[in-house]
Amino acid sequence: MKKIIAFSFFSFFIFISFSSCKKTAGVGGTSTIKGKIFVTEYNVFTPIDSFYSGKVSVYIIYGDNEYFGDKIESSYDGTFEFPYLKKGNYTLFAYSDCLLGTECNGGKKIVVKEVEITANKQSIDVGNLRIEVIQ
Repeated sequence: MKKIIAFSFFSFFIFISFSSCKKTAGVGGTSTIKGKIFVTEYNVFTPIDSFYSGKVSVYIIYGDNEYFGDKIESSYDGTFEFPYLKKGNYTLFAYSDCLLGTECNGGKKIVVKEVEITANKQSIDVGNLRIEVIQ
């Protein structure tokens, strides 16, 4: 009888433990978000060059958090990747210079891409994050 009660208590505890866990967006999964940084250089108002750029910081916000959870730099060819993500909503962003005549705070604007991972082992390509640089 004691074994049955102990087993029942243990089973109930395990059930409550797993049913109360809510998985949220973030690291620890099997999915990936990737993309490329595409830069257009300007000389005041005139575009002078366009290319995929390395060494640009890309940030990710997990779920509905207010602050970014991770930051990476794009590779030499402009590619970036956030691996090992769980199902959930993500916001990617990078900073771009503000062209003259554009309203921005502090001379920078934010380029944003919203992404939802809906399955395990999913690979989502967000395409280009287009930023502007004033020379």
